[in-house]
Amino acid sequence: MAIHTAMSFAMAAVCFVAIATLSASYAAAQGQTVKVKHAPITNPGDVSGSWSPQRNVIESKQYEQLLRTNPAFRKARMQKECGSINDPQLHQSCITSFERYTGG
Repeated sequence: MAIHTAMSFAMAAVCFVAIATLSASYAAAQGQTVKVKHAPITNPGDVSGSWSPQRNVIESKQYEQLLRTNPAFRKARMQKECGSINDPQLHQSCITSFERYTGG
């Protein structure tokens, strides 16, 4: 369960950074400034007292190995991570981010 929680938190952080980066890039291209008005939001299960950078690296490698070697796991993660994205470009970007794990 801890691996699942850590992987979910890691993926959420990756998605947050990707969206923030895309938003900032778009704003910069439009000559706008983006201001973050609040700290990141976490849920009680997102961070545990036993979390460590080393454990995070290990769990991230395990997660990526599952994405590479288990098509059903990869498909489920794609549906979970990308399924609720309504913007066509962001949705396609999310789907594309998983392609590096297919070997193609």
